[in-house]
Amino acid sequence: MTLAVESPGCYSIRLGKFPFSPGPLTNRQRRPMRPSRNWLRSLGGVGTLAAALLLGLTTAPTAPAAPTAAEAPEAAAAVTHEAENAVISQGVAESNHAGFTGSGFVNYNNSTGSHVEWTVSAAQAGSTTLTFRYANGTAVDRPMTVTVNGAVVAAGRAFPGTGAWTSWNTATVTADLRAGSNTVRATATTANGGPNVDSLATDAGGPPPVGRTPVEINGQLKVCGTKLCNQYGKPIQLRGMSTHGLQWYNQCVTTGSLNALATDWNADVLRISMYIQEGGYETDPRRFTDLVHSIIEQATARGMYAIVDWHMLTPGDPHHNLARAKTFFTEIAQRHGNKNNLLYEIANEPSGVSWSRIKSYAEQLIPVIRQNDPDTPVLVGTRAWSSLGVSEGASETEIVNSPVNASNIMYTFHFYAASHDSEYLDTLSRAADKLPMFVTEFGTQTASGDGADNFTRSQQYIDLMASKKISWVNWNYSDDSRSGAVFKGGTCNSNGPWTGTGPLKPAGVWVRDRIRSADNFPTG
Repeated sequence: MTLAVESPGCYSIRLGKFPFSPGPLTNRQRRPMRPSRNWLRSLGGVGTLAAALLLGLTTAPTAPAAPTAAEAPEAAAAVTHEAENAVISQGVAESNHAGFTGSGFVNYNNSTGSHVEWTVSAAQAGSTTLTFRYANGTAVDRPMTVTVNGAVVAAGRAFPGTGAWTSWNTATVTADLRAGSNTVRATATTANGGPNVDSLATDAGGPPPVGRTPVEINGQLKVCGTKLCNQYGKPIQLRGMSTHGLQWYNQCVTTGSLNALATDWNADVLRISMYIQEGGYETDPRRFTDLVHSIIEQATARGMYAIVDWHMLTPGDPHHNLARAKTFFTEIAQRHGNKNNLLYEIANEPSGVSWSRIKSYAEQLIPVIRQNDPDTPVLVGTRAWSSLGVSEGASETEIVNSPVNASNIMYTFHFYAASHDSEYLDTLSRAADKLPMFVTEFGTQTASGDGADNFTRSQQYIDLMASKKISWVNWNYSDDSRSGAVFKGGTCNSNGPWTGTGPLKPAGVWVRDRIRSADNFPTG
């Protein structure tokens, strides 16, 4: 996780994993992020609760027990998709009328054709009820046509007046959904536009059918051309979450939180973020390696893929940690090389070094992994904090012209939507046509992981990644004080609650909704 936050005057404030330090920063520079000081603790003195959690994670797990009432996932009927987080055409997200859920509602333009489009996931094909929550403060009906995957399911459905813009009502439509991802659009059919729409609820959500976890469906992954492919050779897109640094937030990685990620969020993949410096691996290699072993087993028991993230930040030259990386990945590959749910991310965010230097590191480390695991895809960090070089004035062409000399690999890209505009988006788009790309970290905020969410720009990235089957992982699955952490403060120390949207910050609600709209994994 990285950032650059410019402050007035001649210096910039580092909010990173280092003490505050003066010094000029350019617009392209980014620095790592640090949790609030009251969260910073060594694993050797984490206290009774955290020690107990760590002990639980460092013993061999069994398959997860049925969730308790407190941990049970929401009933499918409670799956709600907020309108303000959907794709809006000829309308605007507002919050000036009370009674809405989420962070607002959509005010349609007064024009024919204005619409809102949601992406809705169905665990299996079949009939479902679509429930639109809306307000119409006029006495005039504002009908809309509802389509599912482009087909009309309700033409000119009435949305009559509700008495006031603060009085909310519901309108239902019955439709057939296909298994996996669906698009639901509500389009105004008159010059008055549509009503104010708060949300769409559906009873089609929920986890995959029993016995059909992401790993059971897709099996051993491999890189085919520029795509990540499943055991059937079909391109797929994985969606999931990254832990925060295990040295600070291992208390957020528990039986309950992982059950929620697998069965309430319906995540395909968990990124295990093990920092090397900043109080991480180098301080106690044995303890951190064992912790990663345990979390891999936890993800495996839940049918999720696991990205083993060698989270190097400073120094930015990956060669600084090459010997440590060889030791760590040798043991991980020896222990887990027979599993079919791993990916190895060998350099989180290189910075301040040339692409040739990063390439040299990868070409020395990958053969060490391959000695023990010939099949697992390897994810290679790119220049300038895995921006494909953009944050240091370069582009994807240096990799296209000089790729890593290894097979079954992908290149990583990180973005923070409030900081990284069209230059970054366009670079990712171009690169994905020539290189196998995996977005192993992104946020809807600034590069600090904090500040206001830019959901509009984030959705542009989401749409691009969906169209090009680029797998992605969001930062981060913790209750850090910053807006990019999905849980509200205190959730982890209280051991939940973990399910539903109640414990989530706005960014958490937004990304959970998109993770739940999973790829329709092809098998034939």
